Amino acid sequence: MTELDLRYQSSKDVTKSTILGFFIGLAVIVPGISGSTMAIIFKLYDKLLYAMGNLFKSFKLCILFLLPIGIGAILGFVLGFFTIQRLLTILPFAIMVFFGGLMIGAFPAITNEIKGEKVTSAKGFLFLLGLSIPIFISISSTFIQEGNQSLESIEFYQYIFFLILGYVIAITQIVPGLSATAILMAFGYFKPLMDSVNLTYIQNNPKILSVYLCLIVGFFIGLTTFSSFLSSVLKKNRIYAFFLIVGLSLGSIFTIFFNPDIYEVYQSWIHGNISFGLDLGLGILLFIIGILLSASFLKFERKQ
Repeated sequence: MTELDLRYQSSKDVTKSTILGFFIGLAVIVPGISGSTMAIIFKLYDKLLYAMGNLFKSFKLCILFLLPIGIGAILGFVLGFFTIQRLLTILPFAIMVFFGGLMIGAFPAITNEIKGEKVTSAKGFLFLLGLSIPIFISISSTFIQEGNQSLESIEFYQYIFFLILGYVIAITQIVPGLSATAILMAFGYFKPLMDSVNLTYIQNNPKILSVYLCLIVGFFIGLTTFSSFLSSVLKKNRIYAFFLIVGLSLGSIFTIFFNPDIYEVYQSWIHGNISFGLDLGLGILLFIIGILLSASFLKFERKQ
């Protein structure tokens, strides 16, 4: 890929990168949210891929570009863990559809990349393939998974699995439309990992630190290697790649409205455990607010 200028020209650019990082951090917590989709909206996707793929070649330049994103990601993860996750237990449908509104309002930013392109059978196939992947993962995580897995009795071979899982999670942060949360739910490790992040649990089960280490190492390897690969793909076949990405992004919107957490809400509606009218009414209101917010932001970005 042609060398990109990663230097920040103003404090505004630094702030934009920090906000992007914030959404990337949230993406690890909230089902259906894709950090890389937000990077496209912020017009930082190519630079993000380049910086991660060339971290060892141009370490200082890349790390200075990634630093605000990393800080934002930490803030987003912490806020998502301590706030969004708690809100999801209180108002799961309303909070999730708010994020769904954000994604729908921002969707034109993704389709702009293929605007005016002639649709061929190959491009149509890539779009349908992209559309089906997050939908399949969402349905699998809802119906096919065997339940939550235990992290208390870890065998040696499982550490290899966690390395691979960390790599896969990294791919979800690089490829628009894929959700790290949905992947973890599909394997039954989302809730166990979330529940393990407290001092008492770590003291009683110190082996969990090895699990974290494997996930982090796999994640870092995935970021650096897959970013370089995807940068090369976009350089050679950008339009074809974006037909796939548009499909992935559209499929990810479906996953926001259908994932294990939301499916439990639907079941509660059916059995009368949750007030259907209040839940749906608040959800529709936040859904519209989410669309208007992201559409307004996208309009502002285009003017800039």
